[in-house]
Amino acid sequence: MKPKIVVFTGAGVSAESGLKTFRDMGGLWHEHRLEDVASPEGWRRDPATVLRFYNERRLGVLAAQPNAAHAAIARLEEKYDVVVITQNIDDLHERAGSSQVLHVHGEILKARSSADQSRVYPMTGALIEIGDLCELGSQLRPDVVWFGENVRHLRESARHFAQADKVLAIGTSLTVWPAAGLVDHARDRAERVFVSPEQQEIPDHYRFLRGTAVEKVPPLVEAWLAQA
Repeated sequence: MKPKIVVFTGAGVSAESGLKTFRDMGGLWHEHRLEDVASPEGWRRDPATVLRFYNERRLGVLAAQPNAAHAAIARLEEKYDVVVITQNIDDLHERAGSSQVLHVHGEILKARSSADQSRVYPMTGALIEIGDLCELGSQLRPDVVWFGENVRHLRESARHFAQADKVLAIGTSLTVWPAAGLVDHARDRAERVFVSPEQQEIPDHYRFLRGTAVEKVPPLVEAWLAQA
C-alpha cells in the first residue's frame, strides 16, 4: 500500500492562478456586502444579484489555469495515495490531475435545486439565469456552501486526516470554521507541514514554510517523491 498524504488547500492556492479571494475584495462586490451575495438571506432577498455574483466568479474559474502548486500536488499520486481536501470551489485541482478531491464548500461549476439540495447538475454553460429551473420547477442556484449553511464531507475529511502519514496544509487562513478544525485530526506520528505567505498562528506540531504555494510546494513535493 502506498503511504497516504492529505493535502488541505485554501484560497491562497487559487489566488496564484488569478482568482480573487473574498479578502482581496475587501468585503464588498459592486457595493454589495459579501454576506449579501453569499448567504441564504441574500438569496431570498435578491436572487438575481446573487446569480450575477457567482456567474462572474464562474467565468473567472473557467478562464483560470492550474498553477505549479496544483500540478505538484497532482504529481504526488505517482508514489502516494493522495486525498485533496479543499475549501476552494473551483476545479483547478481536478484539471491539474488530482483524482481524489473533496470540496467542503461546494463546486461553482455545478448547479443545484433551491428546493432540494440533493438535486445537483453539472453545468453545460457558464451562467445560471433567473428562470433556469430544476425538474421540480424551482430556481437553480450555485452548488456552493453559503454563510450559515452546512459544510460538506466533514466526517469523511476528518477520517482521511486521521489516516494520513503526511499532511500538507496550503494557503488557508484557518479562520473559516468548521473546516479549519480538520487540521487538528492529524495523528501524532504524521509529518505535518503548513505553507503560507504570511506569518500566522499555525496548528500545533506543523512545520511552517513561509512563502507562496508556487514557491514552496513544488520543491517539497520533489523531496517527498524522492524519499518515497
